[in-house]
Amino acid sequence: MGAICPKGKHSASRRDKRRAQSFRIPKVTLSKCPKCAALMKPHRACKACGAYNNREVLNVG
Repeated sequence: MGAICPKGKHSASRRDKRRAQSFRIPKVTLSKCPKCAALMKPHRACKACGAYNNREVLNVG
């Protein structure tokens, strides 16, 4: 069983680093709303004023 067996035991921290998915989480990008200049996620309606694509889509109370 030559090359397919590991030569030594990997530590738990080394194993957990390999299994961790935190490095794959993308950073949240924010853009400014063209109507109210509040920060919002792109391609979504603004939570502050309810506008999307320079039109009011949601009724924000």
